Amino acid sequence: MEGIRVENASYSYDNGYIAVDNVSLEIKKGENLAIIGQNGAGKTTLVKMFNGLLRPQKGKIYVDNEDVSNLTVAQISRKVGYVFQNPGEQIFNPTVYDEIAYTPRYFKLKEKEVAQKVQDAAELCNIIDYLKLNPYDLPFSLRKFVTIASVIAMGTEHIILDEPTAGQDLFGLEQQKKIIKELLKRGKTVITITHDMEFVAENFSRVIVMTDKKIVADKNKRAIFWDFEILKKSSIKQLYVSMLAKELAMKNNVISIDEFIHEVTKK
Repeated sequence: MEGIRVENASYSYDNGYIAVDNVSLEIKKGENLAIIGQNGAGKTTLVKMFNGLLRPQKGKIYVDNEDVSNLTVAQISRKVGYVFQNPGEQIFNPTVYDEIAYTPRYFKLKEKEVAQKVQDAAELCNIIDYLKLNPYDLPFSLRKFVTIASVIAMGTEHIILDEPTAGQDLFGLEQQKKIIKELLKRGKTVITITHDMEFVAENFSRVIVMTDKKIVADKNKRAIFWDFEILKKSSIKQLYVSMLAKELAMKNNVISIDEFIHEVTKK
């Protein structure tokens, strides 16, 4: 199966803290899914095992049918790209252009091809006007797009976005939606960790919920946001529009403003 497969994976840090406990799941190539849960649930640790930044002490990770334990981090990064939550953990080049171009150059692509990849990624992330600037001269919200562009330029088939909406205004959120939509159009797998439940409902069809280092739910978004037992167990708030629909005793499980308006206005 093309995609990412996790078989009974567990990971503990050096201090003995168990971050992921016997997790299994399959993510098909081209899927868009969100992984949600409170801090400490194991979300980031899990996805870092997808691209080799962390290695499971138990279990296996397969990417496109290949056991990643047989691959170096550099080899895995050609398959799975990871956008860090904090741009400061990822950015280290003197210009935005050089930051986006770093991995294509590392892969020894010709400079003409590197330039094409930089142009494509920068246009998609709407940062084409900042290529000559130092990334740290940009505000935090734009630095997030620099890190996303650098991973897009890598050309990986699977892309992980760790808290992409953090620090974003309405314009930034709309840009994030456009990027995800385009990546899916290109056949990429998009996996997002986020605490923004409205963003999840608007952009992802499949939602995985983690609690206490385990996956406790893996369903479509409507089923997740109307599963009160799961929401309570994982300390996740129901969508505001869904809460209002519940208070008004609407029959359908509303998860968007458009659906809410439809319910209110229908005869």
